[in-house]
Amino acid sequence: MQAKMEKRQRPLRFMGEALAALLVLALAAILSPASASPLDDAMDKVFTVRSADAEDRFLGSAFVWADGSVAVTNAHVVGKAEEVRLIDRHGTDTTALVIARDTVRDVAVISLPAPAEGLSLAPDLPELGDEVFALGAPLGIEFTLTEGRISSLARQVDIAVPMLMLQHDAAVNPGSSGGPLVDAEGRLLGMNSQIADGSRMFVGIAYAIPTAELDRIVTGLTLETLPPFPTLGLTARPVDRQVAETLGVTPQGLLIDAVAPGSLAETSGLEPGDIITQASGTTLTSPGDFAFAIESASADGAATLTLLRAGQEQTLTLALTEPEATGLRTREVPRAPATVAAYSLAALGVTLDPQGTVTALTDNSPALLAGLTKGDRILAINGAPQDLQAYEITAPALLLLEAPGGATRHIRLDPWHAPEGVRPIGGANVLDPAVVVF
Repeated sequence: MQAKMEKRQRPLRFMGEALAALLVLALAAILSPASASPLDDAMDKVFTVRSADAEDRFLGSAFVWADGSVAVTNAHVVGKAEEVRLIDRHGTDTTALVIARDTVRDVAVISLPAPAEGLSLAPDLPELGDEVFALGAPLGIEFTLTEGRISSLARQVDIAVPMLMLQHDAAVNPGSSGGPLVDAEGRLLGMNSQIADGSRMFVGIAYAIPTAELDRIVTGLTLETLPPFPTLGLTARPVDRQVAETLGVTPQGLLIDAVAPGSLAETSGLEPGDIITQASGTTLTSPGDFAFAIESASADGAATLTLLRAGQEQTLTLALTEPEATGLRTREVPRAPATVAAYSLAALGVTLDPQGTVTALTDNSPALLAGLTKGDRILAINGAPQDLQAYEITAPALLLLEAPGGATRHIRLDPWHAPEGVRPIGGANVLDPAVVVF
């Protein structure tokens, strides 16, 4: 009898033990932290970039390069800054040295105080229609992810720059520059760098420097083996069908508009009106071919140009001496403080009427850059009314302003650390988009 009872209870005991084990596993799954997704892990390697000066300006985005030794961003993000602040999504704030930059290819390399885990590089080239994700800080909204698809694999955005970029439609805006473009596994496909011309805001077309090109540039900058793209002092326009029909030539090549005095172009003998048809054996079938030919010839120090001058074909040699190197930098002794100890408002380019209302501002006034506008009335400085004609600013000051409509606001005026204006990244004549500066 006892044996029969034990035999009946044995399955029940087994079921109870199995249920207990399942309960333990369920509790462990609930209580243990969930593993990060590949995209979440990739976001851990992204930085927001801010200025390292008193202005604390938002500049853009950056990310940890594959080898973990440096961070990478666009050259137009850091501008001329020697140091910037890198802030990760966990709030770690690091001041880092900008050790190399290439303003033509628009890449900058920033030191990291300690090695970090970098973004892995995608093993394969993306294909048309592939899903992609843009990580960064569009409009200053930090650590944002947007999704899109590759819409073109090799787009030369600026014919003066020898680079074929990835085109995609993941939303990017000012502030996204320098952020990574990754695949669904969080692997690096490129660095977001530009928005299509026509608007400062996203219009459905964005461009990223592809990983292979980025790898070449970052490696060349850090090892100081990347030749700077030469400044030729040459302004030219593509020979389109209308120009070609007018001149009676084939619609290809570049028509020189202007040659800068003392430039490489002038010393090599180029003149306005010349039509460059070949560069070092490359026929300029498309206008962008010239930049690639010049980059290729830079290693030899000269390019052989074939051109038409007054209808006659000629050949000349264009010297390609490197501009002043802008490669790796070492930490320098800090600059001495500004020698100017005090500024009057007039010295800052501010003209006031007797009531303290701004009647004029110079274009480069630090007060204008700080937010003072014509028509504002200065009510107080540092919390108290002042004799504005005699007052001297000896330290950063807080101005209470009244706008023409009566609304009041404060601005911080620091003549020693005036904010920068917009940093352009192109060299074209905006009044004539066909004209390109080499």
